[in-house]
Amino acid sequence: MIQAIAFYLFAILLIASAVMVIMSRNPVHSVLWLILAFFNAAGLMVLLGAEFIAMLLVIVYVGAVAVLFLFVVMMLDIDFAELRAGFVKNFPLGLAVALVLLAEMLMGILAWNAGGLKLGTPDGTSATPMGESNLEAIGALLYGKYVLLFEVAGIILLVAMIGAIVLTHRRRPGGARGHQKISKQVSRRPEEATVMKQPEVGKGVEL
Repeated sequence: MIQAIAFYLFAILLIASAVMVIMSRNPVHSVLWLILAFFNAAGLMVLLGAEFIAMLLVIVYVGAVAVLFLFVVMMLDIDFAELRAGFVKNFPLGLAVALVLLAEMLMGILAWNAGGLKLGTPDGTSATPMGESNLEAIGALLYGKYVLLFEVAGIILLVAMIGAIVLTHRRRPGGARGHQKISKQVSRRPEEATVMKQPEVGKGVEL
């Protein structure tokens, strides 16, 4: 009984917060509603016995992705009047895309009801072994059967990170502002630094 009450509670809050993500006109409020949706989705995963996925939702999505979105949105100088004007301008295109997606979903439902889709049936090979937790089963599968793919994905992410660092720290022409010369900073002499010598009123520091 308590499981059913918790399921309906998490599901209703998840759907409501997802709707508010779309309906909120303030981007900061949308990100906050998105965080609430992630928390409720994590609750549903716990009810299903997938505690590892619930932990990923809270740590990765709420703790990193959603907070990053929130920081970016808060740092942006957003003109809400312009934002609403763009919404009105692109409303026909958005409505057309929504109708196309709705038609695709209806076609998929009708095809499934008519028997046009053949869904695979589980053969039990991926079932969790007896006596092992969900986390142990995921670890054994990830670092056992799919260890090569996992290492390849890690190498791709490493290459992407190195590429982003190289592009960000590339040498700017003409010694543009923001580029540091470490050798010049290390070889600087004390007399080249700023010296405070008790300046009088109306006078600054001696360079």
